[in-house]
Amino acid sequence: MELIHTCYRITDPEKSIAFYEALGLEKRRELPIREEAVNYFLGVPGKPLPELELTYNFGVDSYEPGTGYGHIALTVGDMEETLARLAEQGIEPERPPYSIREGGSLLCFVRDPDGYRIELIERGDT
Repeated sequence: MELIHTCYRITDPEKSIAFYEALGLEKRRELPIREEAVNYFLGVPGKPLPELELTYNFGVDSYEPGTGYGHIALTVGDMEETLARLAEQGIEPERPPYSIREGGSLLCFVRDPDGYRIELIERGDT
């Protein structure tokens, strides 16, 4: 068994794809679903799986992430450099980076254009 993708719905494919590319993911393909929607697949460069599937349903202007969604997490090699690069594109963290416990990984959260939380975790080996 393997995890192959996570999916959630978006309202503006251009903004969402630009956001995830700014985080370091690459757009791999798009798949139209009849006259109803388009799925966009993104992934970590050099790794075939897992992927992030973003679904754009025609005619839908907004979604509520709800109380069940938490976040997805991505590792970064250098938090300071990553946040500086994201700031150049208008992406700011919810609050400054922090550690949950002494000696723990540095982390922070950003939000995508639809309000989904993305956790960035600094790991020196990425």
